[in-house]
Amino acid sequence: MTETTPADKPLTGKVAYVTGAARGQGRSHVLALARAGADIVAIDACTNTEFSGYPMAEPEDLAETARLVKAVGGNILTKQVDVRDLEGQQSVVAEAIAQFGRLDIVVANAGVCNWGRLWEISAEQFAETVDVNLTGVWNTIKAAVPAMIEAGNGGSIMTISSSAGVKAPPGCGHYAATKYGVVGLTKSLAIELGEYGIRVNTLLPYGTNTPLGNDTSMYKMFEEYPAYVYSYTPTLLKTEGLVEPEEISEVVVWLAGAGSGVITGAQIPVDKGFLAR
Repeated sequence: MTETTPADKPLTGKVAYVTGAARGQGRSHVLALARAGADIVAIDACTNTEFSGYPMAEPEDLAETARLVKAVGGNILTKQVDVRDLEGQQSVVAEAIAQFGRLDIVVANAGVCNWGRLWEISAEQFAETVDVNLTGVWNTIKAAVPAMIEAGNGGSIMTISSSAGVKAPPGCGHYAATKYGVVGLTKSLAIELGEYGIRVNTLLPYGTNTPLGNDTSMYKMFEEYPAYVYSYTPTLLKTEGLVEPEEISEVVVWLAGAGSGVITGAQIPVDKGFLAR
């Protein structure tokens, strides 16, 4: 058995905070960061939202994320916290600093999606989507940034937006609005944090092989309004299926490390060329 070298774990000594970490993209990002050597702080609400057409993660899912991290030799702190809970996130960050001594990497991943034409969805459906996808990201930033600045170690913040954050599709305009908002928030934050050596970038995934990406209620929308499907143009790479979470996680690990040290304020498509058309 060969001895692990520092090059095998480029994030050794770093601490990463990931939201929506119980499954899907979040779990994939956690595992990739842990394999790269980072200590992990992982949160997830583990409770159903009212309007999503697919079930949310459960506490057992978050426990499985922790088990998988430990199985690869990583350290992890998990908490069942909703990103809409600012005080809850601030408490987790404080506990993370007490346990690990620092915070270097943030992946604001948690989000929900649901379907409906803009003038037909309820005010409650609109508000829930905004509260989780946009206010939740702001809460994550507000909780994490002060500790990063105080530590003086620089760092890397990643927000998970969507291809819908620059190319709005029909049938989920409220979701697209939140993801456009995440892009704008990220751009501003990159400017504000540059003097502290903290880089801030956003990822723009296309349809991803997760419960959100496989939500079949989308197809009901297409059945009722078939012209909508033409807004979803073919991707340039003719690979089968949706983008796998692990493919996005490879970009997350790169953005977390020294190899992307001059990249900030960028919107990075992980979309098989969907946005290039």
